[in-house]
Amino acid sequence: MISRIWHGWTKAQDADEYEGMLRADMLPGIARVAGYQGAYLLRRDVGDEVEFVTITQFDDLDAVRAFAGEDYTRAVIHPPARKLLTRFDERSVHYETVLTAAQVRDLARVTSSRSRDARTVERP
Repeated sequence: MISRIWHGWTKAQDADEYEGMLRADMLPGIARVAGYQGAYLLRRDVGDEVEFVTITQFDDLDAVRAFAGEDYTRAVIHPPARKLLTRFDERSVHYETVLTAAQVRDLARVTSSRSRDARTVERP
């Protein structure tokens, strides 16, 4: 799986509207792309701006290209959203996702189970 990471900033007074666009239209709209696996949206206040980070996940780089085009690192920004952004990354970065949150939870359960089993084994 590929995780695509992008940052954008709005004025504080525009942050809720921008987040609303991401929630209602932009992120759900990517579901039309074969190989799209979902997204995370992160938000934090930074002085008089609000920073947003999107982490979109795709099966592979072919799916990223289906979303972003051949120049797949180029940011894809919905025109109405661009008006609300004070600045943004011109390029997204891409990482191979080696562990997901669900996989980490599974590993924790296995590790916890092993620890319990080791404690219940009788010692000679």
